This record gives sequence, structure tokens and C-alpha cells, in this order.
Amino acid sequence: MTEKTGVRFEEAERRRGLILASLALVGAVAAFVVRSYPTLVGGVVLVTTYLMTGNRYQWVYIWRKTLSRDFLGLRVLLKTMFQVWVWEKTGTSVVSRWAEVAKKFPDKKAFVMGDRALTFKEGDELSNRIAWYFKRQGFKSGEVIALFMETQPEYVFLWLGLAKLRVTTALVNTSLRGPQLIHCLRIAGCKAVVFGDEMADAIKEIQNEIRDMPLFQFNSPERPSTPVIADTAPLAAEINEMAPEPFTDAVPAKPRDTLLYIYTSGTTGFPKAAIITNIRCLLIPLGVHKSAQLNSSDIIYDPLPLHHTAGGVLGAGQAIVLGCTVVLRKKFSASNYWSDAAKHGCTVGQYIGEICRYLLAVPPGPSDRAHKVRVMAGNGLRPQIWEEFVERFGIQRVLEFYGATEGNSNLVNMDSKVGAIGFLSRMVSSIYPLTLVKCDEITGEILRDSNGKCIRCGPHEPGVLLGKIDPKKAILTFAGYADKTASEKKMVRNVKVDGDCYFNTGDILVMDHFGYFYFRDRTGDTFRWRGENVSTAEVESVISTLIGLKDAVVYGVKIPNVEGKAGMAAIADPERKLDLTALAKGLKSSLPAYARPLFVRLMPEPPLTATFKLKKKELMEQGFALNLHNDPIYFLDQKTWEYVPLTNKLYEELVQGIIRL
Repeated sequence: MTEKTGVRFEEAERRRGLILASLALVGAVAAFVVRSYPTLVGGVVLVTTYLMTGNRYQWVYIWRKTLSRDFLGLRVLLKTMFQVWVWEKTGTSVVSRWAEVAKKFPDKKAFVMGDRALTFKEGDELSNRIAWYFKRQGFKSGEVIALFMETQPEYVFLWLGLAKLRVTTALVNTSLRGPQLIHCLRIAGCKAVVFGDEMADAIKEIQNEIRDMPLFQFNSPERPSTPVIADTAPLAAEINEMAPEPFTDAVPAKPRDTLLYIYTSGTTGFPKAAIITNIRCLLIPLGVHKSAQLNSSDIIYDPLPLHHTAGGVLGAGQAIVLGCTVVLRKKFSASNYWSDAAKHGCTVGQYIGEICRYLLAVPPGPSDRAHKVRVMAGNGLRPQIWEEFVERFGIQRVLEFYGATEGNSNLVNMDSKVGAIGFLSRMVSSIYPLTLVKCDEITGEILRDSNGKCIRCGPHEPGVLLGKIDPKKAILTFAGYADKTASEKKMVRNVKVDGDCYFNTGDILVMDHFGYFYFRDRTGDTFRWRGENVSTAEVESVISTLIGLKDAVVYGVKIPNVEGKAGMAAIADPERKLDLTALAKGLKSSLPAYARPLFVRLMPEPPLTATFKLKKKELMEQGFALNLHNDPIYFLDQKTWEYVPLTNKLYEELVQGIIRL
């Protein structure tokens, strides 16, 4: 056995016994598969053939360790694929699926927030009023209306009502302002804007630039007296004049028709409008529902923004598509997370990005385990805090998954393997064709062999994840963006054979011998210093641990006349209590010299996106310049290995090359 897999067999007899037992098990499994899953027979034959050749001891050990996991994953995948196939064949859309759910659970609460709630029946009636209203306003099938509003129970029913009219809704990030906001409205071709009263100031700022778009202000029931800005229709009041009867005045949507536009986070530039079709909006919540083994009696705690996929499709979709009650919160609060979950009897909690780290940073209290949450579902739980998180809050299962709003490359960690973002069984590679290929970790450029094909990564070799695009299969489609040029940039052709096409996730992952995947970095986030590649994600994890789980962003900055990029860390330190001496000491013991940030910038607030991802583009552009902001910057003295204030004199010496690095 190889040392990498940790396989050690002490006795030859045990080796032979294991092989014989495994071969017998293969026969039993093969018989079961032939009866239950005929399409997998070919895969089983290949497995059996492989057992007769090659590194038998290693493969048998791996197969024995992953068999139960792989069959669990296979069962979930087949159930999900079958349900999606049925929905496609029957022409099911989100609207028609919602009609079934609302009819089944009329008096059940669909969305809850604080002391307010809307039942499935009330939500259906609200969406009908919206459809009739915008029909009267002259909007037609295929047009786009922007929804610019903070979380509230009515949010989902606004876009659902527009969907009944077959109008596409662009879910605009509420943190956007000025040029970025205008860009998002233009790139999706919006014909009008529905905005919440809390977003009135942001609309006023750009009102002159969007005069061609009618404005509809929706006042929250909590603030009915908020004044309406000029040239704006009072939507909340006017829809009450509409009848709540079912809206049937439109041709039913098809499964692959565009339902929503959801924007990428914009961590590295202006957001792109990703196309979300009906079938994708059905698939995303269904996949997590099946993977987590949920049922309609589960109550989901969703404190995430509804204008992003995690909160607005995956979370809210548990109500719209599957009949669960979903508990919302306008803005995530670490100190109220568990008390909210307990108050509403939630059984499933959602997380993204750095949320789990924030929850751990809250001092221990009685609410830590005074809840019924058994499953935490999301992405971004760091391996360094995984076990501590589960132990402290009494979580039975963590469903960490990987995926992108627009992508077709999704992974799920179904057996709570610490640190893994999912797995891929070798038995289902033909059914769900994802592949890890070698790339330049700095530029993200995919490497190819002498035949022009991509080079597949072996176990423990970092590479970029690609997902095969197959228009015939709903789970493998790539609808792309409103900007077709941006869509083409995400496609990689001639990966394995001439003419094939794959979606480029842009993420560098590593797969171990057992098929578990681990996130390494975004392509472009890795930088090179002193002849070595530095992973920003790894350095961020170390710094976050050293400074008590505070926010830290790591990136590379260019120093004139110096090869490569030096590391720089931006750390949120609003109370100015960070011990830089202790940080330098901890970095010295935890990281090699080339990976230690040369600069540290202390910031008054966390540099986060709305989905709790760490911003980098603006920070990278500012670099270690002192005249572009008022934040203090420190430099790692090359002699003492301590951080000292970066003064104007020291800055000039660095730029001029007087200080040797």
C-alpha cells in the first residue's frame, strides 16, 4: 500500500482474506444493482475488472471504506435525477409546482419573520394580486423587472407573482449603490424596478439615470407611513385593489424558461447576471432536501439575503418547492441565531461563508444547545473550527456543499467528513462527470498535454474543477449569464475529446484517494512570492485562528522592482486591540517565511460582501499605499520579524528598493 492512503496491512493472510471478502461483496452488490439499477451494471463490471488488476490492495481498501458513502450518494443522485426528469417530462415550472404545494398546505406558515408570517394560501393570493396588477400595467411575457428589497415574507411572493405573468425578475443585491446598481439594472435589460421603502435613498441617487424605468415602491407592513418618492407607484397600496383569484391569463412557462436573474457577488469586479431557469430553481432546493434527508415537517432557519442563491433559492425554495416552513431574518445576527432558531422550533439551520466562525466568536451561553437544529446546511465551514462548532452547538450533521449560482458542478458532503466540500465516487463518474484538471495556480490558465487535451489531476494534486455541459440533462446544463460574452468565458472546450464542453468553476480544489474534495483557493487568489505559491485561503485560516476568529483578508501586492507579489493581510480591528507582536510570533511558528504577510492593514469594519465572502479587489488595488485610505499599515521588519508602523519614509525606501527583501 502507498503511504499517502495510510494503508498498512500487517499480515499477508489478512490481505488475502480482505480481497476474497471484498470480491464476494462485489458479487452480492452486482446482483442487487442488476435488479435495481440496470444502468449501473457497466460500472460494476468495470469495478470488478479493476479488482483483478493494478494496485489491488490499495483499491480494495479504498472501496471498502467508501462503499456505504457511495451508495448513499448514488441513491440521492438517482432520486434527484428521476424527480427532475419527471418534472421536465410533465412541463413543471416553479409556478405549477407552487400551485401543488399551496393546495396541499393552505393554512401552514410558509414564511415567518419575527412576529409576522404568511401562510401558503396568503402567499398564493398575494402572488395572484401581483400578477394581475402588472398585467394591468402592460408588462408582458419575457420582460424583466428588478426587485430591490431587503428580506421580508412578501419578497418571494413578489417574484412568484411576476413569474405567473412569465415576467423574469432580477434579484438585485441591496448593498449595491451608484454605478454598480445602474450596471445591474442595465445588464439584465430591466423594464421597471420594484424597490422596498428602505431602499428609497439608493433609488433617489440614480433616479435621473434610470428615468426610462417605471418605479414601484413596496412599503413594508411594518412601516406603512413611509413617504413615497417622486414619480413612483405605491405598489403595496395599489395591489390591495386587485382580486386574489388564481391568475390564468398567460401561457404556462416551460421548465427551461428563464425565471430569475441572480447576480454574482462581485468580489472581483462588477456583478454578472446569472440566468436561473425554472428547472434549476426546482433542482437546487430538491438536491439539498434529498441530501439532508428532510421532509415537509422540517422548519428551516434562513437568515441569508433573499437576493442570493443560498437564501433566496436554496433556503426559500424549501417552502416554494417542498412545503417546508422557512424562518427569515432581515439581517444575520450571530448573537440571535440560536435564540431565533429555538423560538421558531427550527430543525435545520443555514450558513454561508464566515457565519459559523461568527457563531463561535459569540461567548458561550444557554442558547447554544437550547434549540432543535439537527442539521446545518451550507458552504464555507472552515476545517479548523468544524469539530469545535459541532461539539459546542450539538449539531448531529453538517451538510457542507459546493456549487455556484450559475454552475453545473455541485458537490455534497453527505457523511460530515471534516473539511470536505463533497465527494465524487468513481462509480458515478459517467453519470455525473466532474473532473479536476491541472492549471497554473497563479493565472488560472488550464494546462494541456501534447494532444491539446486537459491534464487530469491525480490524488492530492491541486487543479481547477470542471463540470461537463450536457444540454440533454437538466443537472448538467449551463444557462450562463445575461451577457453572452461572459457565458463563453466560463466554457472550456476539448477537455477530454474533441468537441466536448465543460463549465469552468474557477476554483482550485484537491481530491484525496477516497474521492473527497477540499477547497484550496480561487484561481487568481493564489500569488507567488520568493519562488513559492501562496494560498490566500490557507493564510487567512491561520490568521483568523491566531486573532480569535476575527475577519482577515489575504492578498498579494506588487512592490516595484521586486519579483512576485508580497503577502498583505487586511484585518478587522474596530476596537484597536490587536496584538501585532503575538500575531507575528504566531505566524512565525505556523507558516513558512514566504507565506507570512509582509504587510498588515487594520480596518474599522469587516471587508465583506453581502454573502459573507471576503472582498479583495479594492484592497488589492490600494495595495500598501498610504495615501489612498486612513487605515494604519504595518510592515514586517526583516531583521526583528516584528510588525512596525509603515511610515512615509519606510514606504519610500521600499518603493525605491533601499530596503532589501
